[in-house]
Amino acid sequence: QVQLVESGGGLVQPGGSLRLSCVVSGSIFSSYVMAWYRQAPGKQRDWVASISGGHSTNYNTNYADSVKGRVTISRDNSKNTVYLQMNSLKPEDTAVYYCKAVGPAGTTSWGQGTQVTVSS
Repeated sequence: QVQLVESGGGLVQPGGSLRLSCVVSGSIFSSYVMAWYRQAPGKQRDWVASISGGHSTNYNTNYADSVKGRVTISRDNSKNTVYLQMNSLKPEDTAVYYCKAVGPAGTTSWGQGTQVTVSS
């Protein structure tokens, strides 16, 4: 059973930055496609960003239009960790942020989420 543990959320002022981390258990982390999602109160869970798997340093990354240019997803296979660097945060970025891992067979695992609140 793959386990994902997110961290790095918190309260930040508009315009500020946060870096979220997601540590994944298991020995085949490098093969996982990793993604971040977020869910604001009363809303559906939305995709934020994703990064391809493999051993290459040239990963494919994709971003939702709402965060493009402000957010960077990256991974460190030596640490079984995926990151989400968020800059120029806005109040509408307030949400619980979830990490998702998709294995080679298509199996999906989720973390428990970390709260991000953007407010003055």
